[in-house]
Amino acid sequence: MSSCRSATPPVVASLAELLAGATDRVEVRTPDARSGARFERLRIGGDPHFLKIVSPAADWIMRVCGDDGSFEVRAWQGGLYAAMPGVVDHAVVGMALEDTADGPQLAILMTDRTADLVPPGDDVVPADHHADWIDHMAAGHAHFLGWRDTLGLLPLARRFRFFAPATIAPELAAPDVPGPVAVAHRGWGVLAERAPRLHGLVSAVHRDADALAEALRTTPGTFVAGDWKLGNVGRRPDGRTVLLDWLPGEAPPAWDLVWYVALNRARLPESKEATITRHRRRLEAHGVDTAGWWERQLGLCLVAAMATFGWEKAVGDAAELEWWEEAALAGARRW
Repeated sequence: MSSCRSATPPVVASLAELLAGATDRVEVRTPDARSGARFERLRIGGDPHFLKIVSPAADWIMRVCGDDGSFEVRAWQGGLYAAMPGVVDHAVVGMALEDTADGPQLAILMTDRTADLVPPGDDVVPADHHADWIDHMAAGHAHFLGWRDTLGLLPLARRFRFFAPATIAPELAAPDVPGPVAVAHRGWGVLAERAPRLHGLVSAVHRDADALAEALRTTPGTFVAGDWKLGNVGRRPDGRTVLLDWLPGEAPPAWDLVWYVALNRARLPESKEATITRHRRRLEAHGVDTAGWWERQLGLCLVAAMATFGWEKAVGDAAELEWWEEAALAGARRW
């Protein structure tokens, strides 16, 4: 299989078929790998490739997402990767979804973009890179504005429950509790002590995430990649954005934005407020009229972000927690 994207995205039935002709296979550990996924570097036709292998049996992220391996496959087969604006490089060459003794296993073969990814660490990212990522994020949102999920991808309400106490309870019973899950469990308790009003709000979302999802559906939706953390993002030499490890589905444009701001805030070259304003302006530059709905959608997405990551803010510094508490409580008034 060559690294060129085909008109009909290939999904094959086995890892062996996906890797036919592969050489120089070497297992690797990535700096940002925390989920239980396996990775390899290899060559096909002499070209460097990267392989990711995941399964619900081994990958706790898939389990909390309710993913049996089909979300990315359906998005790939549905042409959504290929339909992304050309400024986004998803790097995917092909996928294989097969049944194993431990359940479904998904393999994703990519062109190796390791050299283009944001280096791990705490350094602030270059301002022009950040500006391009927000612009390219907005370009994708504008391109798919009004898109509705008929493929069965990751449901919107499920996103708000990734780390909800009921969702992570089975993971806490595992012999080896994933680190982020253990912190989330502790963080919800800390949130109740440090920010009880915010804790009450996110607990209400956890009890009925569908209600928040329905409120958000009264505002424009789009197709989202869903995981704009810097560990998945990079920059090609020609300026295109590398965007890996999608959580694909239908969501508001502001969802990708608040995810990006929440997870990457320590490395951003401008404030959260400036980043939010930048995204709205780039949406408008790409032809989207944001009048009449933007403030409500943003406010509700800030609530949703805290239902997802409030635990992480609870174990952090006071100023960051205060910002998100005020933003989410203000957003809830638009519900």
